[in-house]
Amino acid sequence: MILETRGIGKRFGSVLALRDVSMGVRAGEVTCVLGDNGAGKSTLIKILAGVHQHDAGTLLVDGREVRLTGPRDALDRGIATVYQDLAMIPLMSVWRNFFLGSEPRKGLAFDVARARRVAREELKAMGIDIRDVDQPVGTLSGGERQSVAIARAVHFGARVLILDEPTSALGVKQAGVVLRYIARARDRGLGVVFITHNPHHAYPVGDRFLLLNRGAGMGEYGKADITPQELTSLMSGGAELEELAHELRRE
Repeated sequence: MILETRGIGKRFGSVLALRDVSMGVRAGEVTCVLGDNGAGKSTLIKILAGVHQHDAGTLLVDGREVRLTGPRDALDRGIATVYQDLAMIPLMSVWRNFFLGSEPRKGLAFDVARARRVAREELKAMGIDIRDVDQPVGTLSGGERQSVAIARAVHFGARVLILDEPTSALGVKQAGVVLRYIARARDRGLGVVFITHNPHHAYPVGDRFLLLNRGAGMGEYGKADITPQELTSLMSGGAELEELAHELRRE
């Protein structure tokens, strides 16, 4: 277990954004966090990424209780977060974006040759086929940009990779591209936290599934404990709809 939460909670003034959420992230596994808008996914991400500090419960890294003081603290512990905006500059080349903020140096100068070579090699190691690392990153498809962000996090030493809705704005083919790279990150021994509202994207790559509803955890399930149909039903409020239908029949 690399990363674990036990009964995590977060309050913003009088608003209880997250309460009693427990989950675990293991090396070589994908933990999917599912929930509709307002379920608490963004708050949970920001606690794990060091943006917010939790008010209740316990956060553990490598089995030791911690309180992350900021995103740099999380990165130093090997927790990298890829947000939906990807923090990329569209007009800059792929290799420049790959090293943005962490440029390799040769003396005082930016080692351009090394940056190009390493970016190309790291993308290839992840199975990512970019035609030309000199092309602007804005010319890539959404799935390709996501894959570059994933490869960048892996290269810079991430042990836990948190992905914020990486497939939400993508078509079926591009979503499939991203899901394959999530599986490759897992196969390289990373613990992956895949945040999504789409159970059809989560189930093929997920090893564990945490469901959130209105800030509360609805349970964490192993893949052997839940079917795709059950996951979809829980996500869509199937039990609540059945109860409502039963009440309407009685009326």
